[in-house]
Amino acid sequence: MLIHLYDNILPSNQWEAPVALTQAGISAAVHVQRKHVPRTLKRLEKTNEIEVTNRHVPGGKQRRKVYSLTTQGKIRGKLVVEDVLSTLIEFEGKATPIADISKNNRRILEILSHIDSNMKYHNDPVITSIAKPSGKASLDAQTSEELMKRMFARAWEDGKITNDEHQLITEVVEFLGMHPERVRRLSEEARTAIDIPPPEEIYLEMLRQALVDEQIIEEENALLETFRVAYGIDEKIHKKLLAKALLEPMYPEHILTYYSALETAMNDGIITGDENAMLSTLRKSLDITDSEHANLLAKIRDSIK
Repeated sequence: MLIHLYDNILPSNQWEAPVALTQAGISAAVHVQRKHVPRTLKRLEKTNEIEVTNRHVPGGKQRRKVYSLTTQGKIRGKLVVEDVLSTLIEFEGKATPIADISKNNRRILEILSHIDSNMKYHNDPVITSIAKPSGKASLDAQTSEELMKRMFARAWEDGKITNDEHQLITEVVEFLGMHPERVRRLSEEARTAIDIPPPEEIYLEMLRQALVDEQIIEEENALLETFRVAYGIDEKIHKKLLAKALLEPMYPEHILTYYSALETAMNDGIITGDENAMLSTLRKSLDITDSEHANLLAKIRDSIK
């Protein structure tokens, strides 16, 4: 996040700011679900490394919170950026510092998206932001894509998307910062699918994702409430599904086994190439899905202070 904010300066005028400086823009840039962004931003605000202001964002109807680096944040951001740019990677068969790769006006995080876990540079991005029209998203962002597909599948059940459904989907898409072309693709994939999930199943999945860090933030709560109204989920069903979602962390034994291994690999804050290979093998043997891996990884990252 420091690198992203260091690379995206808040305009000096007191009115407009780019979407890149909103929570949705930051989420898309660092390839994580938006719900994992506020906690880190609060930590950076508490250490006086970022400041929060309200600005008009193009396309938005009202002013939104935007984030920028303070003087202290710029100092730390510069140190992080210099450290990253001095890192050696494999580029065209040679060990090359990232700084030597031609930027061509690209942001630093965009360059990093071309580097795999073995520190090898690829011409095409290894992962792509969901704020872009196409390309493979990170595992964490794929969870958001899967939720959108399930919502679209439900909306397409009667062959059309009503105004209420469109408004709800628009709110979720805006919350996630997802590119319209990506949204259209997910809508088409859902429309041609046969399996239509019941609204309670979608709502339970929304609750599970919201509770990955064992709390539901204000904006998530607003989306959940909108969904309840749109699909007729009353308070009784909400409480029943919430209770079920709260019990979900009591994972089956094979999930706990993988969680323990993943937690060990993340002890130092990173997963090395060897650890990644081991975890990949373990996922296959334990039948751990990419979505389960992403949720467990997000839970561990959120627990790291």
